[in-house]
Amino acid sequence: MTTQAIVLLLVFFALLLAMAYPLGHFIARLAAAGRVPGWGWLGRVENMLYRTAGVDAQQGMGWKVYAIALLVFNTLGALVVYVLQRVQQWLPLNPQGMANVSPDSAFNTAVSFVSNTNWQGYSGESTMSYLTQMLALVGQNFFSAATGIAVVFALIRGFSRHSSQSLGNFWVDITRATLYLLLPLSLIFAVFLMGQGVIQNFDGYKEVSLLDPITYSQPIKDAQGNPITETLTAKTQTIAMGPVASQEAIKMIGTNGGGFFNANSAHPYENPNYLTNFAQMLSIFLIPAALCFAFGRMVGDIRQGWAVLGAMTILFIVLTLGVFAAEQQAHPVLHSLGVDQVTSALQSGGNMEGKETRFGISASALFAAITTAASCGAVNAMHDSLMPLGGLVPIVFMQFGEVVFGGVGSGLYGMLIFAILAVFIAGLMIGRTPEYLGKKIQAYEMKMTAIVILVTPALVLIGTAIAVMAADGKAGIANPGAHGFSEILYAFTSAANNNGSAFAGLSANTPFYNVLLAIAMWFGRFATIVPILAIAGSLAAKKRLEANAGTMPTHGWMFISLLVGTVVLISVLNYIPALALGPVVEHLQLFAH
Repeated sequence: MTTQAIVLLLVFFALLLAMAYPLGHFIARLAAAGRVPGWGWLGRVENMLYRTAGVDAQQGMGWKVYAIALLVFNTLGALVVYVLQRVQQWLPLNPQGMANVSPDSAFNTAVSFVSNTNWQGYSGESTMSYLTQMLALVGQNFFSAATGIAVVFALIRGFSRHSSQSLGNFWVDITRATLYLLLPLSLIFAVFLMGQGVIQNFDGYKEVSLLDPITYSQPIKDAQGNPITETLTAKTQTIAMGPVASQEAIKMIGTNGGGFFNANSAHPYENPNYLTNFAQMLSIFLIPAALCFAFGRMVGDIRQGWAVLGAMTILFIVLTLGVFAAEQQAHPVLHSLGVDQVTSALQSGGNMEGKETRFGISASALFAAITTAASCGAVNAMHDSLMPLGGLVPIVFMQFGEVVFGGVGSGLYGMLIFAILAVFIAGLMIGRTPEYLGKKIQAYEMKMTAIVILVTPALVLIGTAIAVMAADGKAGIANPGAHGFSEILYAFTSAANNNGSAFAGLSANTPFYNVLLAIAMWFGRFATIVPILAIAGSLAAKKRLEANAGTMPTHGWMFISLLVGTVVLISVLNYIPALALGPVVEHLQLFAH
């Protein structure tokens, strides 16, 4: 473990807490009904939107109505994204003349962006027009993030309200989350990125002359059909342009992860330097961390927010130190070949394969941990090139259910579900009806909790099993053996947990994977949201009990330890056999010599 890595981690958390605490206070005010102090002018815009849409902002919704509104909104969003891709060839803002996207790829992408996964089986700069990127993809970056925030608002209201049938109004929640939070933060961040060199334009792609022409060979067939080798010299290069900064900002702020370019945040037009790289990492965790403080304020006890944040931080730091350690050791195969693995002033030796020299090992490893702990999926390095145990850490972060900070909204509501399970386990130990935040946890809540926790492992393991048995699934594997299994396991883990990153060695842009992964993404998102809203509705209808001598404190180290243990235990029980067949076996094979 290098000093540089430790300092980077400490500075990151210091700045994160300094920014997240006041933002959490603002989000708590945002979740409350009425005017947001200091934003009166925007309140007029908000009211105009309600009048235009015919929404009664004062009308509360029960959990079923709230869930129906959410599902209808997101289903229509998926349909719009699908249609725009299928007709982009005939629409404006397409200077490159991009063709219409194939049905299976369009279907996968539509589900991906609506579910906040942003899995991309295509190369953005060679597939999507500017209009599709901005209207379809960026639009859903905002709406999918706002949907997650709306759900966590509803769940927190379930804990804080007393004998109520209302969880709030979905249309109000999604409007306020977008208008007051996501749009302003994205605007500020986009301006910062443009100042650092991220492009933002509508120009056609540029054909530029190379300073040093490149000579290369490619196989062709002669007139008789015999294979020959042709030598060519490239004197020019095509440089992609486009509205990148605006997409990059909400991609990070909303923990979406879908890049304008295929290389994502490893591309210099998306992530030019070390400062933008650090800022992007902060932006991924900013709202998830702030929501913990908002949660504490909304339930009337800021210590509850600190407890949840503490559990997240412990899990994150322990696993991140693991990926640091894995990536800072020299690759044994390269070492045996005598390859010098010290190539950058930003790192002092280790596994530099698949990493940008302008970021180095520490910043690349931390980015990999952050983007998979959150349901972001943006990458600044090739995860497929991580050491076996280094690659295991991102997989485990996702298999925790992405509750270690997690996505915007989804991380907190996922962790609160584990908190409900933790107090239930504690109640079984002492023979007392479990309570959390003054609400009794009874049979109905536990049934819904079981559904939430078991949906994603079922999708991951069943999907992986189908892929490794089907011929179409095995055809996409670039690296047979343990690593090939890891590629498939990573893909379904990423899809079902709505992350979107990948071990890029898997060729997944096929009808088989596009359809199967889309199913995992859709149910991984909405088959968990619906029972969470059911829990929120049940809790809101209950009386809030006063704490007494028998009430388990849920703000101290004992509860934090119990919560951490619950998250780890459930994940180990679900996934350890699959992890043993993939990253663990690969590690043993790599270091056996």
